Amino acid sequence: MAVDSACKGCREEYKVTEAQISRILASSMFNPENSVPDEVYQQRLQLCGNCPKLQDGVTCVACGCIIPVIARLKARSCPLPGGGMWGSYTGDQQ
Repeated sequence: MAVDSACKGCREEYKVTEAQISRILASSMFNPENSVPDEVYQQRLQLCGNCPKLQDGVTCVACGCIIPVIARLKARSCPLPGGGMWGSYTGDQQ
């Protein structure tokens, strides 16, 4: 029996689709009170896009998070050790 060494989230049957991400981001949890402004969201995505820990443009291999989802939330910050690539949103940034 062959053992698959890839993490569960790396397997094709577990990949997150754009449609799934859109559905998550459309939920009430992502209301303006909990979400960063679009400019901050785009900055976060750009920073993550240049990170070697980003897999398939979606998943952070440092924590397993779906970046297009957590980057939208004010209360979240980059999970990389040492302060990460972006901090939590304080409202002072724009």
